[in-house]
Amino acid sequence: MDLPCVEWQKHVEQKWSRLTLDEKKCFSSLLDIDEVFDFGLSQVNQEDVDFLSGISKDDPVQKDLERAARCRKEGNCSFKTRDYTAAVLHYSQGVCHASLSSEQLSLCYANRSAALFHLQRYRECLEDIDRALNHGYPSHLKHKLQDRQAQCLNHFPNGTEGITTAKQGAGHQAEGVCSRTNSTKPNPKSPNSQQQNGSASVSCLSPGLSVCFSPEKGRHLVATKGIAAGEVILEDRAYSCVLIPGVGGGRREETEEAGRVFGTEVRYCHQCLRETVSPVPCEGCSYARYCSEGCRRGAWEWHHRWECPIGAELSTAGVMSQLALRVALKAGVKEVLKAREPIRDADNDSKLIREKISANNSSSKPITEKIRPKMKNSGSSEATSTEPEVNDPSAYYHGDSYLSVYHLLPHLNGHAPSLCFLCSVTIATLYLRLRQAGPPPVSWERGGASESMTCSNQSRAPEDGEGWAPELSLLGSVALRHMLQLRCNAQAVSLLRDTGDFTAVQSTQEVRIATAIFPTLSILNHSCCPNTSLNFRTSHLVSPQPDRGSTDVLVSTEPVSTGPEACSAPVSVSAGVAVSIRASRDICPGQEVLHCYGPHSSRMVLCERRRLLQEQYHFLCLCQACSLEQGEGPEGGGAGPETHLQCGKCEGPVKCSVDSAGWFVCVRLSCGHRVSRSEMDLRLQEVRVQLEQAVDLLETDRPGEWRGAACQLERSVLAIRSQYGQDSIELGRQLFKLAQLHFNGGSPGPALSVISRARRLLSLHCGPHCPEVQELQSMEDCLQGVL
Repeated sequence: MDLPCVEWQKHVEQKWSRLTLDEKKCFSSLLDIDEVFDFGLSQVNQEDVDFLSGISKDDPVQKDLERAARCRKEGNCSFKTRDYTAAVLHYSQGVCHASLSSEQLSLCYANRSAALFHLQRYRECLEDIDRALNHGYPSHLKHKLQDRQAQCLNHFPNGTEGITTAKQGAGHQAEGVCSRTNSTKPNPKSPNSQQQNGSASVSCLSPGLSVCFSPEKGRHLVATKGIAAGEVILEDRAYSCVLIPGVGGGRREETEEAGRVFGTEVRYCHQCLRETVSPVPCEGCSYARYCSEGCRRGAWEWHHRWECPIGAELSTAGVMSQLALRVALKAGVKEVLKAREPIRDADNDSKLIREKISANNSSSKPITEKIRPKMKNSGSSEATSTEPEVNDPSAYYHGDSYLSVYHLLPHLNGHAPSLCFLCSVTIATLYLRLRQAGPPPVSWERGGASESMTCSNQSRAPEDGEGWAPELSLLGSVALRHMLQLRCNAQAVSLLRDTGDFTAVQSTQEVRIATAIFPTLSILNHSCCPNTSLNFRTSHLVSPQPDRGSTDVLVSTEPVSTGPEACSAPVSVSAGVAVSIRASRDICPGQEVLHCYGPHSSRMVLCERRRLLQEQYHFLCLCQACSLEQGEGPEGGGAGPETHLQCGKCEGPVKCSVDSAGWFVCVRLSCGHRVSRSEMDLRLQEVRVQLEQAVDLLETDRPGEWRGAACQLERSVLAIRSQYGQDSIELGRQLFKLAQLHFNGGSPGPALSVISRARRLLSLHCGPHCPEVQELQSMEDCLQGVL
């Protein structure tokens, strides 16, 4: 749901069709985003706001005690059938729908603690027991919780530590969560204030990288020294992200009910995207939920206190609209005005930069040496001695700060006028709805809002709500800018989920769970055959010794432990989702660092890749893979791109012609054997059938069948290597499955041989400490002990 729902799109299409030809021409000629927003605002009235709210009623987000009671009843049914995972999910739904002062909330917490106990999630069980007691659990039933608490403590060496940790995890009511108007100043101890004060710079470039600028490529990363394959070259944290609702991805060990009913929004923290089994609910709506009190406070301080009353409308408006508004809310007027000071529009300023660079006859100019020693943190308003000139390209890279996000190109001229109109009207409607919901956001009341305001046509705006000055329409204009940016700069956040049951091999599935904006990752240009790999993780800022300095550490969030060691977890504050970029192959000095925007040469033909990239990103891809394939086409004298397939007649390499016929041709002139696309599709279908047979054998869980499955899987390994390459992550994951199969099938020799190959590839793309590599090491240690 990146774009708004279909009903809203049709509503806006009707408004577009009612515009006169002159009005459409006028709108299409606008080059300033402020003017584009003003035009959209002039077309919106109360009827549009009411229409958006009306179609949003199918997805209510307000608290509902009756629904909470139904969820608890459904959880009880699952509990009776010993489906404890589904029971926990049902109870969590009840927790989110129950109001703060209701008995239903304490009952849902108590019941969830019982299901968690049976799942051996003892720390979470203790936390829910504490929450139930704090929210008025009936006194005549308290003995049940006390007995369960004592049973939990038996699983900890020091029982009292379990109680202390549970109370820290359960926490108490977040300050200012219940009312938007109770807090008029940011909490100085909140995560938001920490970032605004500049204490948590996260984006980290390898010393061997430099941010450069050229008229052809814009900002891009170039290696200044040799980078070895597998080396981490960039760490970046999302400035903001939005969870994608309704996405499945239940584990196969879960029941059909659990996998069917509960989507991504129920399973993951809405702030840091960490998977959580016992979420902490928002106290104002039934939708938002978090993995901890720290995440709930962070989300409330940054954006959710203003999103909470209009959550249904935001869901209807789509992920891109919500993320754009969230970025603007988090930034605040102070950061926005600072970002707008050098320029009015990034597209216009890029022209000045191109003229300046052309005058200096520089084709690719490094720009990081001025700012990397003293990278400005997010929210910092203090200029340093290394502050670049106004129109210098280095003004467009500021680490993980909002400035880097703001100066991403919105490509206003690249989008279709009808799409720009849809974005403009959508953001304008959300802006009016936000004004009706209450006072303006605190982050937009820091003074100076009237400075540097040049938004035109303010007289056409409807009457302002309480506290909403006309100048605050800048919030809508900035949100529109970010929505247009996200069309080209949004990053899909994907996590690898374990979908396998307890059979011979682990089955995984890549699931897109969120959309995010990464300040530094957005600098990387595209290649259809990139030299980097991306790995996402949820992260927290932890202070193991808060009394000794203020240095924060970025750590990866591991699966929640059920053992005693869980009690010593450090206090953490939400840091959101982070990404690590590794070199997938050796990168030479002077070579550009590239990653894939989606269309990959191993999965898509040249014409389709270029079409998709042109439509969404507004450029003709001339990467090495595309240039090579184009040169090998009919005009270049070759047969077409490499397919990694083998000729059935002479076993020579086969290439695909780039004409409309799509023949697969053997490159050996002495052979010249050709196969039609339909025949090739039929043969590939036969391979798929063989793979399905291998999967069936894998799931029989009988050692006698594992060897047969391994034989089938080895054939698929050859196909994967041919299609994706011998250094691909796809091959690494397939080899990982094969290693598990040989290990569980009692074949130590083949297992050891495959383990070393799988470990090399998985370490290359995911790092030496990823769970798969650790499991391979354990298997190798076990086998070497036997041999």
